[in-house]
Amino acid sequence: MSQPPGFTDSANKNLVCKLHKSLYGLKQAPRAWFDKLTSVLLKLGFNKSKCDPSLFIFSTSTVTIFMLVYVDDIILTGNSPSMLQKFVTQLNDIFSLKDLGALDYFLGIEVKSLSQGKLLLSQAKYITDLLTKVKMEDSKSISTPMIGGQQLAKEGTPFDDPTLYRSVVGALQYATITRPEIAFSVNKVSQFMCSPMEEHWKVVKRILRYLKGTVGHGLVFSPAKHIDPFNLTAFTDADWASDPNDRRSTSAACIYLGPNLVSWWSKKQLLVARSSTEAEYRALAQAITEVLWIQSLLKELKVPLNTPTVLCDNQSTVALSHNLVLHSRSKHMELDIFFVREKVLNKSLNVSHIPAQHQFADVLTKALSPKRFLLLRSNLNVVDPSTLFHPP
Repeated sequence: MSQPPGFTDSANKNLVCKLHKSLYGLKQAPRAWFDKLTSVLLKLGFNKSKCDPSLFIFSTSTVTIFMLVYVDDIILTGNSPSMLQKFVTQLNDIFSLKDLGALDYFLGIEVKSLSQGKLLLSQAKYITDLLTKVKMEDSKSISTPMIGGQQLAKEGTPFDDPTLYRSVVGALQYATITRPEIAFSVNKVSQFMCSPMEEHWKVVKRILRYLKGTVGHGLVFSPAKHIDPFNLTAFTDADWASDPNDRRSTSAACIYLGPNLVSWWSKKQLLVARSSTEAEYRALAQAITEVLWIQSLLKELKVPLNTPTVLCDNQSTVALSHNLVLHSRSKHMELDIFFVREKVLNKSLNVSHIPAQHQFADVLTKALSPKRFLLLRSNLNVVDPSTLFHPP
């Protein structure tokens, strides 16, 4: 490192300091820590996941242990309590650890056990702190994060505190980890970070008012009821030319492992689509890449799977994924077309049509009416914990 101010050797100003160990706060410190932790875990018999570099797996004929690492926060789970304790002790001998016991809070996410083996992930404290930060803890709640059909324009009256806007929207992005139903709304307001307007700030405050009324809601996960292979199902959708500013489309998808939502997104497409079929097909290709990654990850975790299914509500898109002929209106999408067709032809996955009224990803592509929004919110497994039974 460079010589620190006040401790510079005037006779050797060009020299640098050689560190015996990484200093906390340096750019390279997290990488150095992770490399050290990785080397220790490999010596203890763990293998590094090929799909997720922060996931480590210890597996024998009778014992399976998973370790998930985020900087110096670690989740450890497995089928052998004695082996779990053994690894904690071994790590504590090398590093100074603080064992927090059973998982109930991790990176702002609260984990609650419910009846029948269910788990609820929520961010009640995080959302409450955010509301307090913007002095909206006593605001009036509202049923939806955006008005149905609402569009946002670039022009308008500039918001007088862009830094506050960026801070709050960034915090809302983290809240989508357990609140997928606000993903579209947060995605929309995130598109105006450089130059937010008063109208955009009003939408941000509406999202906060919605969270105020649903602060305890969270994502519920249910255990498997049998040991048969799981179904991996993706719902993919697109809202063609929905942005009035540049006419780009919005892609969205939600992916379920059995009944549980495990991945979702709402994103503006990078290119302008010339037709709704093109917009839907690009969304389909994006969803398939995520499905293939999840499939590889679950294979590493030794989770049995049926052939994944991707559901799309555009019949032309579904037909195009099975058709070997290039058309004049679609040949410019050549890479996406051949990528999807290859996976369909070698039976890596199935692409099927689903009626629009059963399209779960619809809530991630546009602002909906309260009735439709609440229906699709429940389909995303976002629930009010007060309506569920807790363990005695």
